[in-house]
Amino acid sequence: MKIRVLLPVIAPILLLVPLMSFGAVNPRDNILDPAEHPLALVAVLIFAVAYAFVIAEEAIHMRKSKAVTLAAGIIWVLIGIGAMRYGISHEELHEAVMHDLDEYGALLLFLLVAMTYISAMEERNVFAALRSWLLRRGWSYKQLFWATGIVAFFLSPIADNLTTALVMGAVILAIGADQPRFVTMSLVSVVVAANAGGAFSPFGDITTLMVWQAGHVSFFEFFRLFLPSVTNYLVPAAIMSLFLPKGAPDAMIEEVPIKRGGKRMMVLFLITISLAVTFENVLGLPPFLGMMTGLSFLMLLSYYLRRSGKHPDDRDFDIFVMVSRAEWDTLLFFFGVIFAVGGLAYAGYVNAVFDVMYTAWGPTGTHVIAGIASAIVDNIPVMFAILSTDPPVDRFQWLLVTLTAGVGGSLLSIGSAAGVALMGQSKGAYTFFGHLKWSWVIVLGYAASIGVHFLVNGPLS
Repeated sequence: MKIRVLLPVIAPILLLVPLMSFGAVNPRDNILDPAEHPLALVAVLIFAVAYAFVIAEEAIHMRKSKAVTLAAGIIWVLIGIGAMRYGISHEELHEAVMHDLDEYGALLLFLLVAMTYISAMEERNVFAALRSWLLRRGWSYKQLFWATGIVAFFLSPIADNLTTALVMGAVILAIGADQPRFVTMSLVSVVVAANAGGAFSPFGDITTLMVWQAGHVSFFEFFRLFLPSVTNYLVPAAIMSLFLPKGAPDAMIEEVPIKRGGKRMMVLFLITISLAVTFENVLGLPPFLGMMTGLSFLMLLSYYLRRSGKHPDDRDFDIFVMVSRAEWDTLLFFFGVIFAVGGLAYAGYVNAVFDVMYTAWGPTGTHVIAGIASAIVDNIPVMFAILSTDPPVDRFQWLLVTLTAGVGGSLLSIGSAAGVALMGQSKGAYTFFGHLKWSWVIVLGYAASIGVHFLVNGPLS
């Protein structure tokens, strides 16, 4: 994928940011006022350049965390220099940075536990067994298209959209080795299904987790998005199924068993999720503390497997190896995004942008546009920017932006972690333009899901 393909789309957005924040008058609201301080424009350009590197990750083969982590450090240096002009104390700057650290620390620990469990279950062949089960059904291409999509939709709320896409992507690539059209269409459907399924669960996507931890939507209120999410998946899937190739692949005979302890890990993972919910809703404690408690269960199970196992696979199982296999590039990418966007928010840019958007388009228009923007800029910085602004909107609107930010990334292959991961995994079978060919049906699903949200959740206040 060439970055110049995306520049005509990205450039107007990037140019709009400094223009929207131009003319701020309160130095504490915008300590790098672009009307007076050239460092303001430099800070925005640094973030824009860093995100251009993120979008071009597949072309230049540089991990996305590297550019945004550097950008975050530089942006805060510029803020520190600009703060000297207004006499802002070191203590105030330190407090602002520590606020972002609180946000990131809670997110990091929560995700680290989830990723460790996923790595452990993958090592125990839990997902390989699922792939084997699907391949042994002997279904047609159309049946497999629906099966992989439905499994992705319901697996994503538990295992997150990235893991789900990788698991189902491996199934599809194994099934359709001789049918590239089926592979492309099924991978597009899996991206849509994984993102849609993740939108109605606090655990399904980073953005839903951020909204839940911010306290804007309670755990069970997310399930109000189930019908809109189903609609978002079903509309494009139903249309795409009309264009699938006929026939069926050769069935797989070999069965892949789950290794010792794998089923217990699945149970412990569900218990860990329940603890996170209980800590938040019953005890008033942050969810990551429940997740860390659940991690201790997995650590004890690891000890038991090593001590009691007779097979080398059991004796060699090390929980700290599973921790090391977490997606550290993704976790550090979140660090860069949170601190870079947090820096721009502290400088006043984010509030200025969204003040204009909420005034000009209202909450609904802003949240619909935010979902579309997430397909270009990724939903994580978009959602964090909205959370930083903290607009005075009701639960209906928080659910709307949770939905649009979650499913809007499906419009382009680069708009979500699921799509980006599959582009790397498929080795050319799933591409930016292959996904773009079906974006028109995904747009229909996007619009329909918003309509269903208004229909079933409109009375919320």
